[in-house]
Amino acid sequence: MDKKLTSLLILLVLIFSLFIGYIVFQKPIATFTKAKEESIPSSTNSLIFAWPLSAKIDKKEKIQINVFIRNANNTPLPNKLVSLKTNLGTITPSSSVTDKNGKATFVFESSVQGIAEITAVIDNQIQLSKTISVKFE
Repeated sequence: MDKKLTSLLILLVLIFSLFIGYIVFQKPIATFTKAKEESIPSSTNSLIFAWPLSAKIDKKEKIQINVFIRNANNTPLPNKLVSLKTNLGTITPSSSVTDKNGKATFVFESSVQGIAEITAVIDNQIQLSKTISVKFE
């Protein structure tokens, strides 16, 4: 009878331990097994801004362009290479790496009148769906 009671107690302790282990470690195990947050840039959630949207060429005004790279969850993505392309004027630098907030900053100027169309490309692969237009007078 003592052997039966001992083995029954061991079995009960083992089952209880497994149950407690499952309850306690269920969430941490789930977080370990989840995929990491995506680091793939979203062409639709990423943003491009310029200020001002018009400039005088005789005053050699410069325009600041900011590009914010985001993923599908709108989370900023650092260390992404952003390149800008335009049909008019000069962008300095031609490419920049995003900071911890997913922001890359550029300076844009032109000595020719017209409307410049600016597009951004991330990591030489993904083109932003949004573009901006800047007018030089």
